[in-house]
Amino acid sequence: MSDALNLPAEARERAGKGASRALRRAGRVPAVIYGGNEEPTTIHVEEKLLMQQLMTGHFMNSIIKIEVGGKTVSTLAKDVALHPVSDRPLHVDFYRLGKDAKFHVSVPVVFINEEASPGLKRGAVLNVVRHELDLVCDAEHIPSEIEIDVTGLDVGDSIHISHVKLPQGAASGITDRDFTIATVVAPSALRRADAEAAEETAEA
Repeated sequence: MSDALNLPAEARERAGKGASRALRRAGRVPAVIYGGNEEPTTIHVEEKLLMQQLMTGHFMNSIIKIEVGGKTVSTLAKDVALHPVSDRPLHVDFYRLGKDAKFHVSVPVVFINEEASPGLKRGAVLNVVRHELDLVCDAEHIPSEIEIDVTGLDVGDSIHISHVKLPQGAASGITDRDFTIATVVAPSALRRADAEAAEETAEA
């Protein structure tokens, strides 16, 4: 799974738009921690540190340990509101992790062993239908990525979710169909070459 991220925070004494604007001018980002059968906790975090963690690429599927008031709270980021022009973070919602809780997360897929795919070696293209998988995971088993091995795949072959071995504690969030993740497709030049070869074989 992704390594946990640590994010120091301070309690927010005042709410409202005016207070939030003042925090942003001071380089802070307003946020809230909710869930876990507890009252919401309003906080603010350092914008610079938050941006660094957002840039890791796995902020939304990592456990984030928020340190506030001498306590550490394990959370997941549920929503990050960004400025429509500057993309600066304006507000973050964190969900407090309860014991044995399960969460819907989007996890990126990574394809490995492309050099061992006969189709790709012949010049075919891996057409990726889903760059992320919707998974339901235990809080302690959230993967940072899902590796998919394309060894042996030829032109016309497809990878479905049923072909993917998911890590312990994770299951597909889509259960009503065996959806396609990627296919090996031939570019037009390769399709023409295959057709010509087939015609020559037929004539022979």
